[in-house]
Amino acid sequence: MVHIPGIADADLEPEPLDPAQIVSGEPVVTGKVLWESPDGRQIRGIWQITPGVVTDTEANELFVVVSGRATIEVEGGSVLEVGPGDACVLREGDRTQWTVHETLRKAYHISL
Repeated sequence: MVHIPGIADADLEPEPLDPAQIVSGEPVVTGKVLWESPDGRQIRGIWQITPGVVTDTEANELFVVVSGRATIEVEGGSVLEVGPGDACVLREGDRTQWTVHETLRKAYHISL
């Protein structure tokens, strides 16, 4: 069992964005891996991004928003408005654009 108290306040480490992903603003990404399976195919952690607009190609991921707000546009698909307490599932290969309105922090589980 892994218990992580204080996810909303946990100290995170810099995870620099590829400049090609930044559409507008000066978003800063930080995060922390909390657990990784021995084969490296399952990862759980915390991720945060400050306001701005970025693009990404997703992995298979389940996440829950801890704080903040964003609009996630899936290329050729839906537009998701997410905020505290919302859970989302992203599919591997989905191309997305994240418009971060308020610094967003999420707890995630990725399957590679």
